[in-house]
Amino acid sequence: MSITDSPRLHHSVTAIVVSHDGARWLGETLDALLAQTRPVDRAVGVDNGSRDGSAALLTGVLGPNAVLTLPRSTSFGQAVAAVLDRLGPAGGREWLWLLHDDCAPDAGALQALLRAADADPKAGVLGPKLRDWLDRRVLLEIGVTVDRTGRRDTGLEPREFDQGQYDGVRDVLSVSSAGMLIRRDVWDEVGGLDPFLPLFRDDLDLCWRARAAGHRVQNVTQAVAWHAEAATRRRRRIIVSGDHPRRLDRRNAIFVVMANLPFWPLMWALVRNISGSAFRTLLFLLAKRPADALDEIVALGSVVGHPGRMIKARRARAKGRKQGHAAVKRLLTPSGAGYRRLSDRLQSYLAGTGFVESAGRHQAVAASQEDGEELLADAGGMQRVFGNPGVLLFLALAVVTLIAERGLIGGARLGGGALVPVTGGSSDLWDLYLEGYHQAGLGSDAWAPPYVAALAALSSVLFGKVWLAVSVLLLGSVPLAGFSAYVATRSMIPGRWTRIWLASSYALLPVATGTVAAGRLGTAVVFVLLPLYAALATTLLSGEGRRARRAAWGLGLLLAVGTAFAPLVYPLTLVLGALAALAFPRRGVALSVVIAFGVPVALLFPWLAQVLGAPGRLLLEAGLHQLALVDPALPASSLLTLSPGGPGMPPLWVTGGLIVACLAALLMRRNRMVIAVGWGVALFGLLVAILVSRTPVTSLNGDAVAPAWPGVPLAFATTGLLVVAALTADRIVEFRAAGGLRRVTAFAVVAIAFSTPLLAAGMWIAKGVDGPISGNVPDVLPALAAVNSRDGERTLLLRTRRDGLTFTVLSGRTPLIGESDIPMEQAARERVGVAAAGLVSGRGADDADVLAAHGVQFVVVAPPISPEISQALDSQPALARMSLARTLGAWRLTQPIARPPVPAGDPWHDRWLWAQALILLVVSVLAAPGSRSGSASQDLPEPVRELAPR
Repeated sequence: MSITDSPRLHHSVTAIVVSHDGARWLGETLDALLAQTRPVDRAVGVDNGSRDGSAALLTGVLGPNAVLTLPRSTSFGQAVAAVLDRLGPAGGREWLWLLHDDCAPDAGALQALLRAADADPKAGVLGPKLRDWLDRRVLLEIGVTVDRTGRRDTGLEPREFDQGQYDGVRDVLSVSSAGMLIRRDVWDEVGGLDPFLPLFRDDLDLCWRARAAGHRVQNVTQAVAWHAEAATRRRRRIIVSGDHPRRLDRRNAIFVVMANLPFWPLMWALVRNISGSAFRTLLFLLAKRPADALDEIVALGSVVGHPGRMIKARRARAKGRKQGHAAVKRLLTPSGAGYRRLSDRLQSYLAGTGFVESAGRHQAVAASQEDGEELLADAGGMQRVFGNPGVLLFLALAVVTLIAERGLIGGARLGGGALVPVTGGSSDLWDLYLEGYHQAGLGSDAWAPPYVAALAALSSVLFGKVWLAVSVLLLGSVPLAGFSAYVATRSMIPGRWTRIWLASSYALLPVATGTVAAGRLGTAVVFVLLPLYAALATTLLSGEGRRARRAAWGLGLLLAVGTAFAPLVYPLTLVLGALAALAFPRRGVALSVVIAFGVPVALLFPWLAQVLGAPGRLLLEAGLHQLALVDPALPASSLLTLSPGGPGMPPLWVTGGLIVACLAALLMRRNRMVIAVGWGVALFGLLVAILVSRTPVTSLNGDAVAPAWPGVPLAFATTGLLVVAALTADRIVEFRAAGGLRRVTAFAVVAIAFSTPLLAAGMWIAKGVDGPISGNVPDVLPALAAVNSRDGERTLLLRTRRDGLTFTVLSGRTPLIGESDIPMEQAARERVGVAAAGLVSGRGADDADVLAAHGVQFVVVAPPISPEISQALDSQPALARMSLARTLGAWRLTQPIARPPVPAGDPWHDRWLWAQALILLVVSVLAAPGSRSGSASQDLPEPVRELAPR
């Protein structure tokens, strides 16, 4: 093979240009090669079966004897190896300059690279600073590193401009093969590019092996090259492999990391790759990118599933791997950057912009960093979080909540009011939800309320701690509701301060403080979700195509959660949704409404049918229904000031500022339709609240009759009023700008409006949580009975109230959340109730036999214990006193008790649970934000660029 010769220097440089269907870039690349201020000593071209005239271009510039033609399936590494097999060594210290056909070096690039080589005799591989071919100000690479899962990092922000901020010569783990300058003896020593890596990560593997052999890999920013990244960006067809580019890139990434790490770091990398790939596969499925999910899992399988190939690769890289790992470890991506990248991906996913992927170019850190330096280098992330008004509002509300709930935090057991004392773990809740027959109480084959599954799922995420899940949902409902309202209104309410007022006013409503004081877990969850309902409903009615349909699935999923905790949510939203669909008819709206309200039915059906069978249960919510938790004669003034009554209510005048602001919106001439809709929702919620507060409801097991609590409909009403006031806030800005009396009026309205959240927060902090909820609720089951109930013996718990004596049957332990909402068989309950009344009245007869037949071993009387009840129980020959104190009285049945048989379960129970799990998975995927655009790897026409001067 003949060559083109240049004057012999101390350094001898052989340039190898490899082309494959790259004629659109090759001409400029060859011109740049010939324009070098330090000419190359030899230049050779290789064409891998191009069909666009690339071979002719190479021949025309380098001459026919300096061009080698190879098949189309030849990889870049194989092309370079073929040249070197035919080309003998040159004199002096020979360097190989590898150039892609889409990489055009600056005129002084080679000279800058050789100058760096002279400065460091240990340098074996050098690479230029790469900038984008189209926008020549944009940085692509200043060296490359990876984390232990193979994720490629360059240390650059997306589309970061080159302003000299990284100038200098630096040690890196790898440089791109596009423009790489490598000593020929180093190439021969490490064996060149691995033929198993035909494309992607072959340069990383080569540089890693050079590092392990004791040579330095450096990036020289004084040398600049412009790279089109045609293969990565799919601007030409890839022939060397039949795999999808993303799958090939991911496979090679895992392979390179696992082949080059020492044994113990390899084991940790294997665990991280398996768990990380599973997690990314799940996220890709949620983002509606099944092809990327398949690529992720197949790439991992192609590496892990061929251990022989991995063993062979590791054996070939054994020399120097362990000794050189210390130097390589400094250059790998710090662990903190991996977590930041995961956070960025999740943020991008939740924002609907797709994932920030690093299969190509622009993420994380390239240079080595000292411990903790990554935190200093990424101050932008902290600023984004703590500079967000929504986050600051959440933190402010959290502080107010912590001070107000100071008496509830740190207790032994949370409970009281409507909240059953919180016990057990997530596994107990899962068992309760999944079992076909419940041993709790007197036994029941009814379906457990679905909110038990929701609590179990959240508890599982929170390390199995049910008390932590309840604390987050109930005690944290105020800051969560404020953040939810702020985020949900970002597309509806333009001004930040307006949204802050709306969110803080909503979060500190009397409904919120009353919910916490009375332990109303159901209302707390609905209160947090209600702003999201409004946002998703708005998108459903006004969005286009997929966006509206995705909002419908999301609304249905969240509506199912809210309905599980408080069933009244479903009919309220159903009426409003039907009216909205009729008032704003658009193509596809009817189907979206059907989806939104069909999903809760599908997810909650067996339990929802039980609720509809007893319509009064629609007005109940998760937890206990007691007369002490409601105002039996709630005055109209309370409802008109949005106060639902019961424990924890602030003075009525606290919400006066909100009412005035909403009434002032009626005087505005703009947005009349919006004002009418908002006031319509408010009046509808107010009317439902009046009806609910006047309707007596019997508790699930008949131990209490009291009016329903109107907190949920009042929350609906307040949402409508707040949106009305916020949407007319732009007039306040105009009044302030007008000056004079209008300016004074604007300031007065703002002061009155902000008085509501400020006064509500102040009153809540001053009074604290004023209600029956407590952080130190005693165990309802005496320790004496619990110790003697190892085999499931039941305990009859009697309580004296103003309206008479009530009873509860406990099955050997304190009841779990949700067990009080499982209806017992009515006949059995009536029999036990009659027997309990007979024992207390001293009637005797066969009352003890009835209790024994239902498995009741112990009779416990909760304080206060009247002397009459104590004497009546002592007089029963079938009872023996175990303990009697001012705090508790306990008796034991002296006769043997029966073990009630467990009936055969419904065979369709488990099948329906599996069907619901599948429905939930499908709905979650359809409701997930996904991406607003297709994958970045799709083929796109190359845009026309305007060349910038070099």
